[in-house]
Amino acid sequence: MEIMKTPLYEAHVRAGGRMVPFAGFLMPVSFEGIVAEHTRVRTAVGLFDVSHMGEISITGPGAVAFADRIVTNNVAKLAHGQICYTVACNEKGAVLDDLLVYKFSDDRILLVVNAVNVDKIFRHLKSFGAPGVEIRDLTAATGQIAVQGPRSRELLMRAEFCRSVRDALAGLKYYRFVAYTTQGEEIILSRTGYTGELGFEIYLPAGRTMDAWEELLALGKDLGVGPIGLGARDTLRFEPCLCLYGHELDEETSPLEAGLSWLVKLNKEDFLGRGALLAEKERGPARMLAGFELSGRQIARQGFSVLQCGTKIGEVTSGTFAPTLGKSLALALVSSAAKAERGGFAIDVRGKAAEAAMTPVPFYKSRAMD
Repeated sequence: MEIMKTPLYEAHVRAGGRMVPFAGFLMPVSFEGIVAEHTRVRTAVGLFDVSHMGEISITGPGAVAFADRIVTNNVAKLAHGQICYTVACNEKGAVLDDLLVYKFSDDRILLVVNAVNVDKIFRHLKSFGAPGVEIRDLTAATGQIAVQGPRSRELLMRAEFCRSVRDALAGLKYYRFVAYTTQGEEIILSRTGYTGELGFEIYLPAGRTMDAWEELLALGKDLGVGPIGLGARDTLRFEPCLCLYGHELDEETSPLEAGLSWLVKLNKEDFLGRGALLAEKERGPARMLAGFELSGRQIARQGFSVLQCGTKIGEVTSGTFAPTLGKSLALALVSSAAKAERGGFAIDVRGKAAEAAMTPVPFYKSRAMD
């Protein structure tokens, strides 16, 4: 399979990005180092190339009803210009993908899906196609830049491509967006992100992405702006315990197990997986997503066994040394019967039991809603 390049590939190479294959694309894993980039986003502002993410449009008079059939959250209740985070499940109630739903109108919906799942979700949607609804994959034609950090709004207010929506940008609320046209082409600016900080995401034609990227870097020098790679993107999402598909979520895991019951609106009309999820809720999920703090600096990697009193109770889904918190932490799917007060937790790190304590999640309080 040919590895693709985003519209910003050349910019990353010029900036010294360490390029690696990721979800079918060559992407920068780091520029100046994960900890430095992580700190930049927590304290100033960073730019992420997220053009590998997928964009799928649903248009036509049945767009909202169709989307509501596919996802667990309630699309019909969204206002125009509002976004919801949700999951799409299979008939067993397991997660096909976690995604964002943008509601432009009753006739226009945009789904933003994970890069690894674009083809799968597109085929899934087409298999449930409804009369009067058009489903299009816009991924190849779309660039996406995430601007994240406490100075992200300040940076965007300076950008020429945001000039016509500066008033809206100044007051844009969490999980809301504005769509506008410049030079005859649509740009979408949303108050969303994957870092736990104040942040925005910009969707624009692929051919305009490089100009926007370079403008933001030039305008934000005094704000401390810089490019951020996949490594820091992962540590930044991990601290506020934001799920990552393929780790906390997959086709063997339900949203109830992953702590996402708030996304599952069982009282709305039927959606794919509703019956299975309703039954699971009534009997109680067999597993739960829990947080752990390891003693010392040992790192718990995905797939490592979680033990309680010497008995395996689950497996790590994500683990790292959290730069902001200065601790080695892990997320794990463990038996719902596990009790924090019993203690006796450990994580098997390459054959050695590393002492651990169950700790509340999220590890880091998100400032995205501030």
